[in-house]
Amino acid sequence: MQYQSQAVAKPYFIAALGLFVAQVLFGLIMGLQYVVGDFLFPHIPFNVARMVHTNALIVWLLMGFMGATYYLVPEESERELHSPKLALALFWIFLVAAALTVVGYLAVPYATLAQITGNDLLPTMGREFLEQPTITKIGIVVVALGFLYNITLTVLKGRKTAISSVLLIGLWGLALFFLFSFYNPHNLVKDKFYWWFVVHLWVEGVWELILAAILGFVLIRITGVDREVIDKWIYVIITLALVTGIIGTGHHFYWIGTPEFWQLWGGVFSALEPIPFFAMTLFAFNMVNRRRREHPNRAATLWALGTGVMAFLGAGVWGFLHTLAPVNYYTHGTQITAAHGHMAFYGAYVMVVLTIISYAMPQMRGRAANSNASLVVEMWGFWLMTVAMVFITLFLTGAGILQVWLQRVSATPSPFMVVQEQVALFYWMREWSGVVFLLGLIAYLASFFVKGRENAVA
Repeated sequence: MQYQSQAVAKPYFIAALGLFVAQVLFGLIMGLQYVVGDFLFPHIPFNVARMVHTNALIVWLLMGFMGATYYLVPEESERELHSPKLALALFWIFLVAAALTVVGYLAVPYATLAQITGNDLLPTMGREFLEQPTITKIGIVVVALGFLYNITLTVLKGRKTAISSVLLIGLWGLALFFLFSFYNPHNLVKDKFYWWFVVHLWVEGVWELILAAILGFVLIRITGVDREVIDKWIYVIITLALVTGIIGTGHHFYWIGTPEFWQLWGGVFSALEPIPFFAMTLFAFNMVNRRRREHPNRAATLWALGTGVMAFLGAGVWGFLHTLAPVNYYTHGTQITAAHGHMAFYGAYVMVVLTIISYAMPQMRGRAANSNASLVVEMWGFWLMTVAMVFITLFLTGAGILQVWLQRVSATPSPFMVVQEQVALFYWMREWSGVVFLLGLIAYLASFFVKGRENAVA
């Protein structure tokens, strides 16, 4: 059953995809700057391109999560959203704030941006991934509170399900942990300690709950498997994710001045973090194999299965490769970290947002799936992006291994910039893989405009 208020998800999805394009473009600019150091300098310095690349990632994923929530909560709660008008108003506030922030990054030096946005009154800027001006962070909190108010009332007044409950816990956790971005102590150890409370406990904690809820929702719709079966899987996955993810934060505390016991606790529990992602892979394939119907949206099914596999490889396997302290001693801060980050974000969060968009956009147009021709183009997009990301990860891993050997293990370590020249071939291969990834994204976007014989009405 379709609910009228589900339509508010559409602008969130469209904005998310637009920001995704911007993120990829700035990633390509950065990749080229690795090998052509003065490319676009001084108009877009590397540090600015990096801020836009990472901040666009965060904002568009949040946009995607919010759109997914606005779409699935009415169906799960069996009632309309508490306030569709509030949802649309918050969308424009969030989009304008994000756009102005990016313009600020590009238009003025970062120190000037900090000065004109009142960072002296409440210093929060200058930290990786949390570079947003203080006023932007306050705006994010206002948007999050309005969003949670809208969603929570909808859920409380309607039917309660495991999916909506898990999603709500994840969203509240996301908002609460973001508050640590306002705590910016002068002590560098404390700064990094609490900084990870945002960065790690988002992506290896509460975001995993959001991921499980969205994936569970889509799998119920496309497989027809009993809700009770999917609910049990979700509870197992989120329990494993929270137990391993929360204590596993310790693998970020190895070398920042924290007590030595974090090497044991961080190592043990972060070594267990691949388990919930492996369970998620089993979950997705098990549900599709037990399906009671053949859903016409083959692309959404492909995205759902791909999410489990790529999340396990990126967040699980590549995370495990360098999470133990004796290994991390040599690898932290190298391109191995970048390899893990790229595949983990793509597999776990980019793909699940593309999954819900793939499923929901045709539904909001009144049909179960786009035309067969459109599905073919979309699945080309899936394979181009996914294979390209695998190669990006492999090339960055190769660069990281060579970097570790030349810079940190060798009996005669080479200077940083000398090593960067030695690994330039890997950077070029990563750049060309990024171009293929962009072509895949273009195919994904184009699939929504491909005409053909319509599939059955939703």
